[in-house]
Amino acid sequence: MIWIIGGTSEAGQLLERIHNRVDYIATVATYVGSEMLKGKNTVVKRLSYEDMLVFIDSNNIKTVIDLSHPYAVEVSENAKKASKHFKVEYIRFVREKTILDDESFIRVNNIKECLEYLKLSKGTVFFTTGSKNIVDFEKIRKDNRFIYRVLPSKFSIEECIKNNIELKDIIAILGPFSESLNISLFKEYDVKYVVMKDSGDKGGTKEKLTACQKLGIKAIMIGREDEIGVSEIEKLVEMIL
Repeated sequence: MIWIIGGTSEAGQLLERIHNRVDYIATVATYVGSEMLKGKNTVVKRLSYEDMLVFIDSNNIKTVIDLSHPYAVEVSENAKKASKHFKVEYIRFVREKTILDDESFIRVNNIKECLEYLKLSKGTVFFTTGSKNIVDFEKIRKDNRFIYRVLPSKFSIEECIKNNIELKDIIAILGPFSESLNISLFKEYDVKYVVMKDSGDKGGTKEKLTACQKLGIKAIMIGREDEIGVSEIEKLVEMIL
């Protein structure tokens, strides 16, 4: 049995190619993720390391294929560790980074550096980084307006509510987004800064950057570590089959 860890659009592409050809079970953390996979042999559950150990053992998993989001570092680390525990094969799908002109944005290495930069900023900040770090950003907001674009999921909205985000500062919508839609939203909210991750071309990174460039908005890019793995879906399909 193959375990597919979802979380990206590429996971859906993979399942389209291997469905009914191999025995697999897929997991995602949210129902939004399940929708991407069209419910094909999919379990919706957030798995801790201990959960992963039970999952691998109870489902007789022989191969783990990790297509979680590039920034879901804890998920990948736990999956690697659990695979090693049971001596099963672990394959990581790596979404390639966007080829970028470093002069078009401000690069920070992590959330901590991003927070330090924002502490000195004035004006409306538009976050496209999801709901996970809202609690960190809110600690340094002060008098600035922070707009959060998040997934239209129960988990994301609950995070917003838990951190007392006003409804007028929440945009719940599923991406990726075109340049024109980004421009419209950034103009509507009179945005001065846009905080983003390098989610690759599939994640709409270029469209966010070009929108910022055309409007004269400062883009802040939170970087990610280089990973070793497979970067082409077709190659991954060949390995599986």
